[in-house]
Amino acid sequence: MNETAERQMQFLFALRQRGVTDKRVLEAMEKVDRGAFVKGTFSERAYEDMPLPIACGQTISQPSVVGLMTQALDVQPRDKVLEIGTGSGYQAAVLSHLARRVYTLDRHKRLVTEAQKVFDDLGLTNITTLPADGSRGYPEQAPFDRILVTAAAEDPPGPLLAELKMGGIMVVPVGQSDAVQHLIKVTRTETGYDYEELRPVRFVPLIEGMGQD
Repeated sequence: MNETAERQMQFLFALRQRGVTDKRVLEAMEKVDRGAFVKGTFSERAYEDMPLPIACGQTISQPSVVGLMTQALDVQPRDKVLEIGTGSGYQAAVLSHLARRVYTLDRHKRLVTEAQKVFDDLGLTNITTLPADGSRGYPEQAPFDRILVTAAAEDPPGPLLAELKMGGIMVVPVGQSDAVQHLIKVTRTETGYDYEELRPVRFVPLIEGMGQD
């Protein structure tokens, strides 16, 4: 077995050990080479289950958290998904193998440009990447079947809740400090919203407005 195949096997094994058991999610993560999204000094650590720094003071989430968030989102093949916080583009690439269409927003233009280049290189054509203030969502394409937020808000943002389809699911880290955050699964029902707390996490904060790059 060559080194890449072995690393990939260890990578998937680590995901399963940490609770990522959904077959479709594991298959999607197997198709997306995390190495394509990690540049420079940290590229040799791309297959380790750890967050890594990327440009603009952001991070690429650890794969097991990407897997658990994707699993909680329960994406179906016909779904239209909104992601807030493109970052490296890794999470959007995983979602693109599960959904019909992925819209991903980031307040840093540089990250959007770099992610788009990787999507093009990987031939991922069902992702729309936009520089935008994600805290407002993307009303032009609302409502969405699924919304994934990769930055922590004090509460699930109102504009995003409003853009969720009936029966739709949003997964969002919620917490007032970077020390105490929880991953929350929100389901829109006929009578309002159901909230389920999933696990403790640590994410960069959700910031309004555009970045300075």
